Amino acid sequence: MKLICSILVLFSLCVLVGCAGNKPTIEPAAAESDGAQEAPRDSLRAKFQLTIVQDSSTQEFDAVLFSVPGKRYRMELTGPLGIGVASLLWQEEGWQITFPTEKLYMKGVGYMVGLLNSDALPMVHIHQVADIFDGRLLPENFEEVPSGDSTQKEGVTFAREKTGRPFSFEKVGPHVTWLSRTGRGEKTETIRFYDFKEFEGVETPSRVVFELDGAKFLEIRIKKINRNKSFSSGTWRLNIPRSFKRIGE
Repeated sequence: MKLICSILVLFSLCVLVGCAGNKPTIEPAAAESDGAQEAPRDSLRAKFQLTIVQDSSTQEFDAVLFSVPGKRYRMELTGPLGIGVASLLWQEEGWQITFPTEKLYMKGVGYMVGLLNSDALPMVHIHQVADIFDGRLLPENFEEVPSGDSTQKEGVTFAREKTGRPFSFEKVGPHVTWLSRTGRGEKTETIRFYDFKEFEGVETPSRVVFELDGAKFLEIRIKKINRNKSFSSGTWRLNIPRSFKRIGE
């Protein structure tokens, strides 16, 4: 369960197949391959590395994201020797996560992913996590609000999401350097963005650090992003064996 909790840290601010010993079986198919779908203009495939910090220890995973922003996502995590650790599939009609080595799974609906009222398996905003890989670092359609603080630092903006949730962020030149909001238990959740690079024409932070009350718990290092990709139809299917047990039951 500790490993599962560590994996789900990826999604706690807003961010995964196969049997143990196997590499992920889901790969984008070429456009001319059987079963391939026409690539939406905004589809992308990202490779990245996760470093999770927990109780003074670190765990590293290789990861890949298949994304049609706002519509569907598939994310894979693999450990040493390419062992499949976890797999997430989110679609408008529902989401599911499997942990094959643990023979466990989760299911739900909506854009919030996780278990309600659980500190170990928090609910998170899947779109906000996926948007980072597409260079969208601020909530969609946010509204700036006055801070009421005469000591406000230059470059810092106070704002409100379209849902009414307040947050603040800083820009240095054209780049957002951090975004902060008050989360569950009145703890401060901060995402810091570093080392901006162009990935196929879109400027994106190649290093992203997640903090909770000032303590780092997750780091993402983006290695590669390909856009306008075609994915095989199997990318959007995630089978759950009958032997798997549902988390929370």
